[in-house]
Amino acid sequence: IAMIAGYCVLAFRDPFGIRPAVIGYNETEQGTEYMVASESVAVDALGFRLLRDIAPGEAVFIDEDGNFHSQQCAERTSLNPCIFEFVYLARPDSLIDGASVYESRLVMGEKLAEKIRAHYQHLDIDVVIPIPDSSRPSAMQLALGLGLPYREGFVKNRYIGRTFIMPGHAVRRRSVRQKLNTIGMEFKGKNVLLVDDSIVRGTTSREIVQMAREAGARKVYFASAAPPVRFPNVYGIDMPTRAELIAAHRSEEEVGREIGADALIYQDLEALKAAVRQVNPKLKSFETSCFDGHYITGDITSDYLQAIEVRRDAERDSGEEGDGAQLDLNLATAQ
Repeated sequence: IAMIAGYCVLAFRDPFGIRPAVIGYNETEQGTEYMVASESVAVDALGFRLLRDIAPGEAVFIDEDGNFHSQQCAERTSLNPCIFEFVYLARPDSLIDGASVYESRLVMGEKLAEKIRAHYQHLDIDVVIPIPDSSRPSAMQLALGLGLPYREGFVKNRYIGRTFIMPGHAVRRRSVRQKLNTIGMEFKGKNVLLVDDSIVRGTTSREIVQMAREAGARKVYFASAAPPVRFPNVYGIDMPTRAELIAAHRSEEEVGREIGADALIYQDLEALKAAVRQVNPKLKSFETSCFDGHYITGDITSDYLQAIEVRRDAERDSGEEGDGAQLDLNLATAQ
């Protein structure tokens, strides 16, 4: 989305429809006003109404006089929304390609409950506790599905940014303690099931498990509403390289030991897809590269990924690692 000063607002979406983009409108005495945004919540917040999503490969042009134009600019298109938007990046009150992010996260919790009932009945869980904020809907529905109490065990400091993109292990670890504080009565003497949206580097998860133990938890189980993140995302999200991802070269059991959990439950990828499809059955395909390593554009090679890792390593060694990129992502995806 771009504003060309004195001329127009221009927006377009890639031919694969990976990132969300929407059109809003508002009827006034002077006529119809239009706006474009990456998420529908921006449309709501400005008092506009949601018109529709920008289609894959479509360009939208709003001139200085407010006239709306659109044109399909790609020969071959397909809709493959990034499923990590539904897991973590998007605000829960957004609609992406006709699917409610909040409702999708509720269904993710239902799918996790089904997996726990089928394969983890031996776990003696006393209480379900979310890691705020984006895991709350999944945790609530998981607790309901298992017939267990749902409790808020962590209080979030809203002035701390997202830790998985913060440069440096020590900074991320310290930020977790600054970001979250425990409510001791919800942990003391209990077997707790912590629910998070995903596990990326694992630093946050490891600290949170330790905090739960320090608060008096007898056993700490950990559930992720997403599958293991094993591959970098190269489509506009500044995620870590594969060498930095805790699950990249570890089994689920090994990840569980790394974060110090008594048991670790990951969402299955097919269950995650089914959760979003249940909300909008018209969504047939998703961009899931960070989970399965399949890059839908077909032009991401191992050499390309290796070059990214080399560049990131060089930036880290020189002390130039992306504070600016971190800020941009915090602003773009702040919840």
